[in-house]
Amino acid sequence: MISGMLIKQLSDQLPTTQIMFFRNFFALLLLTPWLMAAGVAVLKTQYLHWHFLRAMLGVSAMACLYFAWGNLPLAQSALLKQTSPFFIPLIAFLWLKEPLHKQVFAAIFIGFVGVYFILNPQQGSINLVVLIALLGALIGSFAKVTIRKLGKSENSKLIVFYFSLFATLISLPPALYYWHEVTVMQLIWLLALALTSTIAQLLLSKAYRLSKAGALAPFTYSSVLYAAIFGWLFWAEQISATTVLGILLICSAGILAMRGSRA
Repeated sequence: MISGMLIKQLSDQLPTTQIMFFRNFFALLLLTPWLMAAGVAVLKTQYLHWHFLRAMLGVSAMACLYFAWGNLPLAQSALLKQTSPFFIPLIAFLWLKEPLHKQVFAAIFIGFVGVYFILNPQQGSINLVVLIALLGALIGSFAKVTIRKLGKSENSKLIVFYFSLFATLISLPPALYYWHEVTVMQLIWLLALALTSTIAQLLLSKAYRLSKAGALAPFTYSSVLYAAIFGWLFWAEQISATTVLGILLICSAGILAMRGSRA
């Protein structure tokens, strides 16, 4: 949630590509002390191709979601990011052959009814930024399924390190193409973004190892409530009644999907 606020703050000042690059580059620097303490041998892996695929997917999802953070109300951005539980069971079923429970089908249906209310097509036009955010959530779901596959053999720090390494290399060319001069204050904001994002990645990886996804679902979706509060406090963002209905449906469906999945 804090990361989303930082992205929204920076989006009016820097291109999305540059924000992504610094987020990944600073995250890589933050992991350097761990690497120096553990030794280079800790980087040994038989799944380098999976790490690279995870980074490609992660950067693509990041581009969509960062754009959404900068162009949608905070609560909507946080919510649409949380639609990934609707996609993950389907992807895991098709890709990893994991069982798909009937409860998940109901959750997916309810969730996309909620998405319909947020898109609000009755107004005569569909917000393309919302569709981009949904695309980011879909791509991010593929990335999370890749993490699930890697998690069977790789520790969370190694997964985060290789993501930061490959994501830095992948995001560098577009960042250079759209490069803007960066102030000292902006660098501080970017460092804070990298710090909060990296800590969140490590904590979530650890949490999903210690507890079932269903038990964590209510805490995950609480970020939407915080986003609505902070969006109102700092950006005077208002939320329509249809959006509130969509939020309630998606949060309920997301919790149902995560409880119905044995992720």
